[in-house]
Formats: sequence, C-alpha cells, structure tokens
Amino acid sequence: MNARHGNEPVLRAAGLTRRFGGLTAVSGVDLALDLHQIHAVIGTNGAGKSTLINLLSGELAPSAGQLFLHGNDVTGWPQPRLACAGVGRSYQRNNVFAPLSVRENCRLAAQSRAQRAWRLWESAQSCRTARALGDEAMERAGLADCAALPAMALSHGQKRQLEVAMCLATQPVALLLDEPLAGMGAEESARMLALLRDLREGHAILLVEHDMDAVFAVADRITVMVNGVVIASGEPAAIRANREVQQAYLGDDEGAGELADVADDANPHGAGAGAAAGTRKECAA
Repeated sequence: MNARHGNEPVLRAAGLTRRFGGLTAVSGVDLALDLHQIHAVIGTNGAGKSTLINLLSGELAPSAGQLFLHGNDVTGWPQPRLACAGVGRSYQRNNVFAPLSVRENCRLAAQSRAQRAWRLWESAQSCRTARALGDEAMERAGLADCAALPAMALSHGQKRQLEVAMCLATQPVALLLDEPLAGMGAEESARMLALLRDLREGHAILLVEHDMDAVFAVADRITVMVNGVVIASGEPAAIRANREVQQAYLGDDEGAGELADVADDANPHGAGAGAAAGTRKECAA
C-alpha cells in the first residue's frame, strides 16, 4: 500500500453500487473521507446507510463502482485485508467478548490485525506489542480505570466505548462507526461525542448516526441518503438549509424549520466536556 500523498482522501468511493437481486440498495455513491474530519451519513431507515458502511469496510463487495484507500484501488478487498490496511469499523450492536476483561478485549483486537488467529489466546504478557497497543487504545477511549473489569460488567455506553477502543487497537486510519450513540442516555452520548472529537485528530471518521443533535454537533461534513441515493452532501450549514433534505426528513414544507432548529441548538463545543474524566469516575465507582 502506497503512502498517502497531497490532498488525496484517506478513503474514497466512486460510483459505489450494491444490488441484491432486483433491489438496488446503494446506487452510484461518491464519498470521500478526509484526515482530521468527521463525515456523517444520515438518512431514514432503508436509506442504504448500513449497506454503504458494509461496502466501505469490505464486508460486502460492490456490484459496480470503485473504492480507493490512500489513492490505491482496493475495490473488492475483503474486510480482513482492508482492516490490515487501516480501515476499522464498529457495529450497531455491541460486539465484545463479554467474559473477558476490557484489557483482554483490546489486546485481542490488537493481535487480530496481524491475522495470526492461532496466537489469539496466548497470554498478554507474551504479546507485549499487542498489549501496549491495547492499553493505549483503552486509555484513549477513557477506559483505563476499567481495565480489569469484565466487559459484561460495563454499562451500555461503556461497551460502546470499548468497541471504539478495540477498533483503535487495530491502528486504523479510517474509522467507520455505525450508530455508536444508539441506546445511550444524555451523559453517555456526551462522553462519546467528546471521544469522537478527540479521535478526529489522526483519523478520517465516517459516522452513521440517527441522532441529529449529535450529528450537527460533531460533523465537519454531512451526506444525506434517500433510497440508496445521495441527495445532498456538504457542510452542516448547507445541509441545514437544503430544502430537499428538509422535505425528505419531514415530508412537508411546514416543518422544514425543525431541521434548522436542531442544527442551531447543537453546540459543537459544549457537549461531552470532561467525558473521559466522567468515565474514569464511573469505572472506579
């Protein structure tokens, strides 16, 4: 894999399409993930968001179109190969090893990047590099004080943070996050938003999320999908003012101002302040 040069996006989709028989779930999507940016993808249920993230992560092969990583054509690469090349993702549902500690979950994730499955169950002491990477990811996700706790003992929000930590342990450059705030309360959401802002530095982040307050609070760019097609893409202010987007979400002109109100109310700097500290207190309790 060649190094990234100039202004080339970290991950770029060109005309990405996926068909399931006679159904076209994603049609001709162009999308670019840039370093140090959070690019949110929004849309109602059935818009094609989950299919798109599966295409970008290599879990699905495209029916047409191309995928580029650091300018290199990686179309059709399977998920393990893309993960080794620097594309990490989280899922809508918690995907952790419940009986294992937070530290062991992160260590196993770090080891998995080497694709040496038969070594996954060696002791952490004999895998110093993996443990160091896991500990670093755990610290960055605000879970250091939870290191010895089994994953099953964590709150829902902490489990979502653990998923992000496991993703970080694989040393990705592109982070694909599928509804990381799903099921969270206000305090947990604030912590996750603070974490996402921190991760913006050094990563290109794709955020698929239904929480519009969160999206407008944290995203640098927003892409809107309807029925598998991108209807708008741009900075939050432009998306907020886009009449087609307002109608797609609200169905009429009378409520068009609601989307603008959501964006106006979203504070890009206030939500999530002190999140990591709050997590440490919760773990230590």
